[in-house]
Amino acid sequence: MATLVIGICGGTGSGKTTLTERLRTALSPRKVVVLEQDHYYKDLRNLPPRDRARRNYDHPDSVDMALMIENVRNLRAGRPINRPTYDFVHHQRETRLLRVRPRAAVIIEGILVFQNKALRDLMDIKVFVDADPDLRFIRRLLRDVRERGRTLDSVVEQYLATVRPMHAEFIEPARHYADVVIPEGGQNQAAIDLLIQMIRSRMENGNHKVTHPQQPARGRRRLVRR
Repeated sequence: MATLVIGICGGTGSGKTTLTERLRTALSPRKVVVLEQDHYYKDLRNLPPRDRARRNYDHPDSVDMALMIENVRNLRAGRPINRPTYDFVHHQRETRLLRVRPRAAVIIEGILVFQNKALRDLMDIKVFVDADPDLRFIRRLLRDVRERGRTLDSVVEQYLATVRPMHAEFIEPARHYADVVIPEGGQNQAAIDLLIQMIRSRMENGNHKVTHPQQPARGRRRLVRR
């Protein structure tokens, strides 16, 4: 069976990770590999900690896309990879690598995964997760303080300086690449059920590629909560 590659994009705090986990559970963890863009940030350990903290991590140049593309191609070809890991507290790539073996489906998740054409071309289904900006900010604030050792002031400063402008420049326009737009992310049960049905059908039939790559954004399928 050919490997199905699913791209999940959306703004910070939109619900991408929640949606990814819902899909992984529904499709069976034994059949799904998840590649998170966050683990592919470029290695900046040669920079002082203060300079690392000030980098713009919401710009496409912050991500090692070449490595991510190579990893996805290998998984599609049935070859295992050594996936990098990232230390979000100290803003640097860790020395340990995670051995990942190919499975029936690969989910690529991140705010910038639609920015590179070569990476997009490896995706069979592209999903954009939409959410209210205020809700996204609150989710990011809670995550960064609780899980990544940040202060409230540092999160707000980063959001105003880079996160919000980069969202407007790169992430929001990327929705026009999507085959499916899901409002509310992992909380939209009706949309998730429809997406799971679509993915299962493609996995079973081997008909992976969505057939409307040139369709304008307003014509994309939008799965909406009722």
